[in-house]
Amino acid sequence: MDDLTPPATRPANPRFSSGPCAKPPVFRLDALADAPLGRSHRAAVGKARLKAAIDGTREILGVPADYRIAIVPASDTGAYEMAMWTMLGARPVEMLAWESFGAGWVTDAIKQLKLDAVVREAPYGEIVDLSAVNWDADVCFTWNGTTSGVRVPTGDVIPADRAGLTLCDATSAAFAMDLPWDKLDVTTFSWQKVLGGEGAHGMIILSPRAVARLESYTPPWPLPKIFRLTKGGKLIEGIFKGETINTPSMLCVEDYLLALDWARSIGGLPALVARAEANAGAVARFVAATPGIGNLARDPATASTTSVCLTFTDPAIRDAAAFAKAVAKRLEAEGVALDVGAYRDAPPGLRIWCGSTVETADIEALMPWIGWAMRAEIAAQSADA
Repeated sequence: MDDLTPPATRPANPRFSSGPCAKPPVFRLDALADAPLGRSHRAAVGKARLKAAIDGTREILGVPADYRIAIVPASDTGAYEMAMWTMLGARPVEMLAWESFGAGWVTDAIKQLKLDAVVREAPYGEIVDLSAVNWDADVCFTWNGTTSGVRVPTGDVIPADRAGLTLCDATSAAFAMDLPWDKLDVTTFSWQKVLGGEGAHGMIILSPRAVARLESYTPPWPLPKIFRLTKGGKLIEGIFKGETINTPSMLCVEDYLLALDWARSIGGLPALVARAEANAGAVARFVAATPGIGNLARDPATASTTSVCLTFTDPAIRDAAAFAKAVAKRLEAEGVALDVGAYRDAPPGLRIWCGSTVETADIEALMPWIGWAMRAEIAAQSADA
């Protein structure tokens, strides 16, 4: 722990932010030159690009042919709130939360929609007991806790014959984890996570059961225009063919299409999953070999392979929050890791994005720097004592 010599190797790309995330390795601004800028998204060229984004999403993620996919406003937040506002209230509701975004959906359900929902919560680093959930209710949950570094390990616990709908926020899981579509009725995500796309656009994927709910249930509260998926009791089919509710950024669409092309070129979903798992594995090996640092996830089976959250456990650390901020600041000052501080509501530590656009060589190069920054900060702390 006395070696304060900086490591010799640096990550080629220091961008380990958990959103917006690193661009695909092949990204170049001039690759977006064919974006139909200055054209209506309702023109043939705009509709074709939007339809290609929907079709590419289905192809890479393996979404069943009878599921609907739409591009919607306001990123994953808009997509998930669209689902809650349009579908909840028809059946009992259970809200599952183990990190800040899940807690936000609880607030929406209880305080905004005034639902008498069952709330099941777990502290950061853990998830709730999924076997205790009433899956005959409508169940809202995040697949991967972006701010807590934990994920649902498998969809096996969700019964195939459930009476309720499952509403899954999969924004930091889609494209990096193999999602069980037969167990998910509503799935949402945003472009700026695993594929490193630009912000502001959300995706919503609906099972036939979710479509049936939309066409048979009218919620008792008013719906903003950007949440409306039906008209006259029928699904607005155009939304699921690229006729977006409001104006999208065609530059962002082109960027997403580039990311989908890259995903295709490396082998699709299996390759994307393997890249994230390799990245998380490199972090796990470092943690196992390094005293004074641990994974926030208590159970390795639920540890995220995208938003990997680390905590500092050295007993010499007097102020965990100040120490974590100082380590993140050292890493940024050295230009080896940008935006790796823990989420503001999470326990103090680091959050290393290990999603599919990140190169494993960069993760491996970063790990010794984290060890160096820890040693340097402990030495500075001792000198100030």
